[in-house]
Amino acid sequence: MSTEPKRTRGAAAPSRPAADAGLEDAVRDLLLLMPRLVARAKRIPPPPELRDLTLGPRHLSLLVFLLLDGPMTVNDLAARLQVAPTTTSLVIADLSRKGVLHRAEDDTDRRRRIISITPAARPAIETWLAPGAEAWRRALRPLTPAQRRTVVDALLAYEAAVGELREG
Repeated sequence: MSTEPKRTRGAAAPSRPAADAGLEDAVRDLLLLMPRLVARAKRIPPPPELRDLTLGPRHLSLLVFLLLDGPMTVNDLAARLQVAPTTTSLVIADLSRKGVLHRAEDDTDRRRRIISITPAARPAIETWLAPGAEAWRRALRPLTPAQRRTVVDALLAYEAAVGELREG
């Protein structure tokens, strides 16, 4: 029989400083929550107009930037996606061939291309992304701007930590 005190939900681990009180419970809750969040997001099917395009996460991020921030250059998209411009160009070429994106010359610099969502694809993309955007609005609306920033910062820190741990 163990002589260690029994840990109940909500109690801090005995060896943790007071600042970490509740940390393990939060980690547990998030480990249980993340698979459900991912599963629900994956269950939002693309609209029929986009189903045959075999869109993946790399396409989704690019489409979100263009939908929410408007047309931009390949280099701007690459910087936001945190990938090389050549990688971004390949995704753009793929989506352009499928009629989702349009590439136009920049009027101020003919060497650059401005990338935008085609008018034909825009309604389907808006329909596809709207439920996720609205869910985030509902979740974040009751929070203060500082709390919203904390949520976003925590998710970014988690993404970075997972990357570091997988590489390390």
